[in-house]
Amino acid sequence: MHKLLYLVGVDGSEWSNRAVERAVHLAQKTGASVKLVYVITWQEFQPMMIEGVAPPPLDKKQIEHDVHEKILQPSIEKFKAEKVDLSSEYIWGEPVDALLQQVNDYHVNMLFVGRRGRSRFADILLGSVANKLAHCVGVPIVLVP
Repeated sequence: MHKLLYLVGVDGSEWSNRAVERAVHLAQKTGASVKLVYVITWQEFQPMMIEGVAPPPLDKKQIEHDVHEKILQPSIEKFKAEKVDLSSEYIWGEPVDALLQQVNDYHVNMLFVGRRGRSRFADILLGSVANKLAHCVGVPIVLVP
């Protein structure tokens, strides 16, 4: 039997921070490992274009550094004392597709996501990542309020 693995989709919001906390606390009780995944979307960092004006070039390395330093590493540090096997990764892509791929590739036992993300407006227009995942992921999912 393999060790349990909990995957947490993080985005820096208070809801995703609570999802990390829930996953870590459950992992303490079950002996599971916890993997935090931040999905960087191209749209998130592409500035709006104005006709005749080119946007500044996208600095992928800086974006990746910022995600690691401002979102992933602080979560790892916060729970370091909890004695849970905790790892993190950032991925470029579409959040639902990328998280589903992680669930399948790593044989994740449970997925944790915040019920809301950073933008309520985007949730209204596009539907939330959490809602989409709840309808298509093949493992138990915890939607953290």
